[in-house]
Amino acid sequence: MKPVAIFRHSLTEGPGYFATWLDAHDVPWKLIRVDSGDAIPERVGAFSGLCFMGGPMSVNDPLAWIAAVLQLIRRAAQDGVPVIGHCLGGQLLSKALGGVVSRNPVKEIGWGSVTVQDNVESRRWFGSLREFLAFHWHGETFTIPQGAIRLLASRYCANQAFALGPHLGLQCHVEMNAALIRAWCENWERELQGIAAPSVQTPAQIVESIEQRVSALNAVADVLYSRWIEGLAG
Repeated sequence: MKPVAIFRHSLTEGPGYFATWLDAHDVPWKLIRVDSGDAIPERVGAFSGLCFMGGPMSVNDPLAWIAAVLQLIRRAAQDGVPVIGHCLGGQLLSKALGGVVSRNPVKEIGWGSVTVQDNVESRRWFGSLREFLAFHWHGETFTIPQGAIRLLASRYCANQAFALGPHLGLQCHVEMNAALIRAWCENWERELQGIAAPSVQTPAQIVESIEQRVSALNAVADVLYSRWIEGLAG
C-alpha cells in the first residue's frame, strides 16, 4: 500500500494517536514537516490518503504553503484520494472544497461534549455513538462545503465535523494523546491567561482525569479512522 501523507504544520502539533493507530493497523505513513520547510507535493499519486494536522496559524494567513496545500486537496478530491483534516486541517479541507473559514463566536479550548447529528452519513461514520467528550483548541471555524454533510456540533461551535464521500473534516481534536495535551498546555498557556469564559478551561482543568479522557477519545478515533481507511487508494 502507498503511504498516507501526514502534514505537520507546527512542531508540537504532530500526528499523535493518528500515527499510533496507523502503525497498529500496518498502514504506512510519511510525515511532511511543513513547519520545517518540507515541500508540498504537487501530485497525490504517491499516497493512499492525505492527513492534515492542526496548527496555530489561520488558513486565511498569507503563508506561501497554504495555496499549495489547498490545490493538493482539490487534486485529491478530483482523484478520489481520501483526505482527513484535524482542526486547522479540517479548515483547510473546508476552504479547498469551497467553504469559508472565519472567527468562531468564542474560543473553545479544553474538553467539551460534541453531539453526533441525526443523519445517515453521521451514522455511517459514528455508528450508534450519539455524544462524546472531545478535545478542542480553536478560535476559528469552517462552514460546511456544498455537498458535504455536517456530522458533529457542540454548544460553542455549530460545525464540528463534516464528510464529503471519503473525506472527513474535523474541527475538534480526536488525535490527542496525553503527551500532546500536556505539551499544548505548556506551549500555549499564555493564550489561556486572562480568559474567563465557560468555553475555555484552565490547564489544571484540561489535565484532570487526562488518562481516562484520552482513552475514551481514542476509542472514538478508532471508529473514525477505521471508517476513513476503507477508502484508501491501493
